[in-house]
Amino acid sequence: MPDETMPSDIKGYSNNPQPLVQAAFERVSEQSMHDLSFLHPTMGIYASPFSVFENQWVGVVITPWMLSAIILPGPDQYWEHRTVGEKLGLILPYCEMTYTVGELEGLTQYLACSLMSPLDRKLTAEQGVHLADDCARMLLSLPVTDPNVPKSPERRAVFARYLGDK
Repeated sequence: MPDETMPSDIKGYSNNPQPLVQAAFERVSEQSMHDLSFLHPTMGIYASPFSVFENQWVGVVITPWMLSAIILPGPDQYWEHRTVGEKLGLILPYCEMTYTVGELEGLTQYLACSLMSPLDRKLTAEQGVHLADDCARMLLSLPVTDPNVPKSPERRAVFARYLGDK
């Protein structure tokens, strides 16, 4: 079967792109972000390990200027080339979020969703790494709900189950 992809299509990563993501954001930090006043003074660059979800790589990166969810094309995937800055709504197990198309040297186009910007200055670098890892797990965790909670908890509905318990 002939390869039907167009030359402008973006080929996915066969292997975990975490080291490439980390290196790309380290370059941004060194080249253009180092003198900005809103940077977290002690936060380094850290990219969580990426996981494959629905054939795409999903992870989180924390930098001195932000915490963001990142999605890259996965193994054997081809993304159409999009305009940088374009917005896409995507649903992961955690929730539906709006992602923005980005592009950095050393990476294909990627999708990013800001989770925190600027960073809380009380956050330590160690806490930042844990936060990035926790957010990456949370993005792909199935939501847990209490089946006994009313779907539309009006005041009467909340107490209705107790009225018959006399």
